[in-house]
Amino acid sequence: MHNLIQIAGIIDAAESQMMIDLGVDYLGFPLRLPVNTVDLTEAQASELIKSIPLPHKGVLITYIDNANEIISMCDALNSKVMQLHGKIEQAELIKVKQLRPDIEIIKSLVVRGNNFSELEETVEALSPYVDAFITDTFDPETGAEGATGKTHDWNISAMLVELSVKPVILAGGLNADNVREAIIEVCPAGVDVHTGVEGKDGRKDYELVKKFVEESKAGFAEIEN
Repeated sequence: MHNLIQIAGIIDAAESQMMIDLGVDYLGFPLRLPVNTVDLTEAQASELIKSIPLPHKGVLITYIDNANEIISMCDALNSKVMQLHGKIEQAELIKVKQLRPDIEIIKSLVVRGNNFSELEETVEALSPYVDAFITDTFDPETGAEGATGKTHDWNISAMLVELSVKPVILAGGLNADNVREAIIEVCPAGVDVHTGVEGKDGRKDYELVKKFVEESKAGFAEIEN
């Protein structure tokens, strides 16, 4: 995982194709959420994910915490990438990797103010059993752990990047105007955006997505040089 660009909250085939055309690597489909509403049904997501050509991938974004459910959901929805935002026991991750090493696991690290020590413990405990981490922002007003449109202290994400032996994706309040600066400050393996590239109608805006991809690539190029 290197210089990854992920955009979450894909609504339909038109948005999916737009992401592919503009060079987005991972397309995220939030499902089975305790707080946020879903954008499409699981059957619709399954059909979209089947149509995504490699090397692009469809990512299931969810809060489920059971190994068997993770595996069955991946199989049902034609995805081998699962982004887990809920609290999950180490034993469940071990079980997933034992039963299905082909499933790529991205585990969230939700920044809640000054909780770095807690995040540090999570990284140390779960690193052997995940493929990557993704930082995100907690919204105390809604209880949402992602898709909040709010940034967090990027210094915390930068410390997690240095700490983790696994790639760390940066998310939380990113948009086309701040993503280059965020990449330069944090040096993540990838970036993720959801609401930051949406228009007032809630759909992904072509120009915002295009600029986000361009600014992301410029940021990655700058830290490599």
